[in-house]
Order: sequence, then C-alpha cells, then structure tokens
Amino acid sequence: MAFVIAQPCVDVKDKACIEECPVDCIYEGPRKLYIHPDECVDCGACEPVCPVEAVFYEDSVPARWADYTTAEREFFAALGSPGGAGDRLESDHPLVAAEPLAESTP
Repeated sequence: MAFVIAQPCVDVKDKACIEECPVDCIYEGPRKLYIHPDECVDCGACEPVCPVEAVFYEDSVPARWADYTTAEREFFAALGSPGGAGDRLESDHPLVAAEPLAESTP
C-alpha cells in the first residue's frame, strides 16, 4: 500500500509534502505531484501538511478520485524509478493532463 495524491493537487502543487517526506518519494509533474508507490514507506508524514487535503492512504481515496490511485501506479510503471524527487518530471499522466486548467485567483 502507499499514499496517493488526488485531484485537489492539480494546478496547486503546494510542495509541503515534498519537504516532509523522509524517503524522497514525491515527484513533481507539470500540473500535479505524484507519490511513487514502490518508494513510499507509508509513514503518512505527507498527509497532514497538504493544505488542499489531496493526500490519501490508497484504500481511503474518495470514490470520485479513485482513478488517481490507478494513475499514479500507471505513471510510475511506465516511467520507472527516477531515483529521487529532485528533478521535475516532463509530463503528467493523461488523467491529469485532461483535467481542465484551474482558474487563477487574483
């Protein structure tokens, strides 16, 4: 099991979770942050620091965002293990890329 970052992170990417993660398993895509399911140690440090409540334990992702659990697994199955969250990823999973762009606030 692992934690998952769901739809509320799209176009927000606060990054507090990256700073809190002790194993460097959270990666930044163009529009969303991703938790590598094979690198996550289930410590839960990322969950309480997320200001938009986008981080969920894999079995607790709300039904409306269940596709994000699959998306993170598929994303890293294709990408592999980039070896640390320092580098920004070049693309997002198609589910994220298809999300409408968030309106910016003044």
